[in-house]
Amino acid sequence: MVSTNIPRLVIAAPASGSGKTTVATGLMRAFADAGLAVSPHKVGPDYIDPGYHALATGRPGRNLDAYMCGPERIAPLFLHGAAGCDVAVVEGVMGLYDGASGQGELASTAHVAKLLKAPVVLVVDASSQSRSVAALVHGFASWDPEVRVAGVILNKVGSDRHEALLREALTESGVPVLGAVRRVQQVHTPSRHLGLVPVAERSTEAVEAVEAQAAQVREGCDLQALLALAHTAPPLPDERWDPATTLWAGATSTGPHPDNKPVIAVAGGPAFTFSYAEHTELLKAAGAEVVPFDPLHDEALPDHTAALVIGGGFPEVYAPELSANEPLRKQVAALAATGAPVIAECAGLLYLSRSLDGKPMCGVLPADARMSGRLTLGYREAVAIADNPLAQAGTRVRGHEFHRTVTEPGAGAGAAPAWGFTHPERRTEGFVAGGVHASYLHVHWAGAPGAAARLVAGAAARG
Repeated sequence: MVSTNIPRLVIAAPASGSGKTTVATGLMRAFADAGLAVSPHKVGPDYIDPGYHALATGRPGRNLDAYMCGPERIAPLFLHGAAGCDVAVVEGVMGLYDGASGQGELASTAHVAKLLKAPVVLVVDASSQSRSVAALVHGFASWDPEVRVAGVILNKVGSDRHEALLREALTESGVPVLGAVRRVQQVHTPSRHLGLVPVAERSTEAVEAVEAQAAQVREGCDLQALLALAHTAPPLPDERWDPATTLWAGATSTGPHPDNKPVIAVAGGPAFTFSYAEHTELLKAAGAEVVPFDPLHDEALPDHTAALVIGGGFPEVYAPELSANEPLRKQVAALAATGAPVIAECAGLLYLSRSLDGKPMCGVLPADARMSGRLTLGYREAVAIADNPLAQAGTRVRGHEFHRTVTEPGAGAGAAPAWGFTHPERRTEGFVAGGVHASYLHVHWAGAPGAAARLVAGAAARG
C-alpha cells in the first residue's frame, strides 16, 4: 500500500484554559515564518480557532471531528488538508482525554492523535504548581499507552526560578520539556458568549495577536526540537479524502451537471463566519458555482442565485445592521418563496426568522429568535423527519449544537421539523418548509454523504 509521510504534532492540554490555542497558533505561525508550508488542523467542531490558524499559516483551517465525520475519515481528511505541506500542527480540544459525552474516547484529542499516529505535546498551565507538575505529566503520559505524549510545553511560568523548579521536577518524568512560556507575556484574545471573537471581526487586531503568539513561541520554545519531533510520526496509508471521488456515496444523483453550473450563494462576512472548508469543496465538486456574499453589506444576492447556504456565526451581535439591510432581507424571502433550496444552520436559522432580539429579519420562518441565558452545547444524533434539500426522510446524521439563543415557537411551528434527535435526548428541532431547511444543528458534510450532491442537484433542477 502506498503511504504518505507528513511530519505532524498534536498540541494538547490537561484541560481547557491551559493555553493550547495560544501555543498551537503561535507554533503554526513560527513554523510558517521559518519558511515552512504549515497545515493547520483543529480537533472537534470548533469554528473560531481554525480562523486564527488560517491567519497564522495562509491555508484553510480544517477540523478533524471523529464524531461527526467518523473515525475512519480522520486520517483521509488530514491527508487531504495537509497535501503538499512540510509540517502539520493539530490543536486539540478540551483536555487530552475528553471526548463525546458518554462515548469513551470517541472524538477526543487522544483518539485523533492515535488515528493520526501523531506525537502529542502537552501544554501545561504551571502557574500554581512546581514539583506537582511531574505527577500531572506522568499521569497523562501513562494513562493510555497508545497515546505518545512526547513533550511538554510549560505555560504561564512565573520566573526563572519557577522554570528551574518545573524543569527539575520533570527530569524524573521521562517527558522532555520543549518550551516554557512566561505568564507576563500572555496575549489577550477577546472572548464573548461562545468563545473567542472570530478573526473576521478583528482584522488588524487579530493579525497582531497571532504575531504576538508566534513571538511567545519563538522566545520560549525549542522550534528545532518540536520540528524534529514532528518528523518522528510514521507514514500513513495514502487513502486521502477527495471530494470529487467520494461525493456520490449515498447521493440520489449520479454525478455533477457539467452543462448547468447552478450558482449557490454562501453567506460570509463578520456575522456568518462558521463554515467547514470541505463544504465549499464538495459543492464545487458537485458542479456548483459557489459565490460568497456578505449580508451585512451586500444589498442583493449574487446574480442567478439558485440556492442559498447561510451557516453559523454571530448574527445576534449584528442584529441592527442585518435588519437595516432591508433590500437583501426581501431578496432572501423572495428566493425562499420560490421553493429554491435554502440551507440555514444556527445563525442562518436566526436570520431567516421573523425577528432577532426584536429586530426584523427575513421573515421566512414562523418564529422569533432571542438571546437566552442558557448555553445549549453538545453532540447530537439525528434523523431527517421529512424530505428536504439536504437529505431524504430517514437519513441519519451526527451533528453538534452550540448556541445561547432560542426560537419561539419552537421546532416545526408552521412547518415540518428538520430533525428528530435520537441521542442524547429525544426531541424535534428545526424547520422544513418548501425548499427551506433551517436548524440549530451543525453538520459536517464530509460525514453526511450525499448532502452536497443533493443540494446541487436541487439547485440545478430549477433551471
